[in-house]
Amino acid sequence: MSNSSSITQFLLLAFADTRELQLLHFWLFLGIYLAALLGNGLIITTIACDHHLHTPMYFFLLNLSALDLGSISTIVPKSMANSLWDTRTISYAGCASQFFVFLFFIAAEYSLLTIMSYDRYVAICKPLHYGTLLGSRACVHMAAAAWGAAFLNALLHTANTFSLPLCQGNAVEQFFCEIPHILKLSCSHSYLREVGLLGVSAFVAFGCFVFIVVSYVQIFRSVLRIPSEQGRHKAFSTCLPHLAVVSLFVSTGVFAYLKPPSISSPSLDLVVSFLYSVVPPALNPLIYSLRNQQLKDAVWKLISGWVSEAINYSSCSA
Repeated sequence: MSNSSSITQFLLLAFADTRELQLLHFWLFLGIYLAALLGNGLIITTIACDHHLHTPMYFFLLNLSALDLGSISTIVPKSMANSLWDTRTISYAGCASQFFVFLFFIAAEYSLLTIMSYDRYVAICKPLHYGTLLGSRACVHMAAAAWGAAFLNALLHTANTFSLPLCQGNAVEQFFCEIPHILKLSCSHSYLREVGLLGVSAFVAFGCFVFIVVSYVQIFRSVLRIPSEQGRHKAFSTCLPHLAVVSLFVSTGVFAYLKPPSISSPSLDLVVSFLYSVVPPALNPLIYSLRNQQLKDAVWKLISGWVSEAINYSSCSA
């Protein structure tokens, strides 16, 4: 294939070669996907329906769950379909769309996690100014800024990457369309433009990471000064889930993009990308629901209400 104009489809990396393992991969991904849909869907519905949860922290959590649903829905169904139908293909337009949408959701999620660390910092370190600094309008503006910046970032990377001449074949060594593996197909020095853009994005991401770390240093210093054990426990219960989600997201993402080339291999790239793209959206609802008693109680209240309504409906029908 001489250039990108002759490429009509890409070949994604398969998780397995044998039919039995392909079906195992399909059922495994289906279970993870359904768990992510159920967990994030419950969080979104609970926060939307329970007026006690209409606070900045839960507003941002609702946004996070929506982003998790979007990111996992962008890559997992296609991978499941390829395993089920024993194929590896994805159209050129489908690859570009998947590339853009996934990058948009991932960038928005990282921006939102940074905002959520600021929310926890203000709530614990400056509680008297919480209502002023994080009013409803400010929260909407910050969430909109996260989504808008992510859209612009994804648009720039997608336009830049897919404008490159691709003459190294059409085999993407990943189970979804990802920046490093698309760049490997380019044979033009113009790919350095995308490398430069990646450098700028990495610098911004590092700045967000430093902000998160500094925020939590200040948070833990303030929490340790709280005299009552109950107060410290309540503060930690709202901070630790967010910190766990940030740690999971950042550690897997950094290893996926910054691991040394000497240890890179298709199988390792596959596993690492699975850890940062599929695992966090499925685990985030579990992390928040286990550590946040208020959210856990609200979820159980919602489920109990649904069960009661179903029983009453069945009784009336009978």
